Amino acid sequence: MGAEKHKFTTTVLVVLAWYSCNIGVLLLNKYLLSSTPFKAPVFLTLCHMMACATLGYLLSMGQFTPIKPLKSKKQLWNICLLATIFCITIVLGNLSLKYIPVSFNQAVGATTPFFTAIFAVMFQGARESGLTYLTLVPIAGGVVIASGGEPLFNLIGFSACLLATSGRALKSVVQVSNCTVDWAAAGAGRCWLWRGTDGELSTVH
Repeated sequence: MGAEKHKFTTTVLVVLAWYSCNIGVLLLNKYLLSSTPFKAPVFLTLCHMMACATLGYLLSMGQFTPIKPLKSKKQLWNICLLATIFCITIVLGNLSLKYIPVSFNQAVGATTPFFTAIFAVMFQGARESGLTYLTLVPIAGGVVIASGGEPLFNLIGFSACLLATSGRALKSVVQVSNCTVDWAAAGAGRCWLWRGTDGELSTVH
């Protein structure tokens, strides 16, 4: 009973920390790109990547996520593909914050499941139930309504945000393929570490 309670508490704390970090980074990015002379979303993304890669290596040194050697060139190719998608996604997300409010950015980002479902069918042949697809309709419709009623709407910001959202969806689909098949031998810890190099720290399942 004590072990289960400890595990539950740890999970809650990790989730709260994850939300806090994400909200903090998002607001700080918006502040830097909109309210200061700093106007370099690509360099900002580089800072994210360097910080996360450093943290990932520190965790690996502490044996929290031990590094295991690659087993094939295919795994290396998949790493490069995943990292490239991640990097482009974050650059576009940071770019969008120069032109649109955080609230609108997050509203558009809510369509990630919509794009994920589409890419899952296209690249994996994975199909969900009809009810699942039905629930995605109001999500997409809500963003259309929000876009039309957004007083600070900007086409460049909206386009960058939409591309970033679809990129996150593609990232999820590619990640599932990499971390369940190709990474069986390399270990989830290494996959998590390489995820860190894109500027996002999130758990690999």
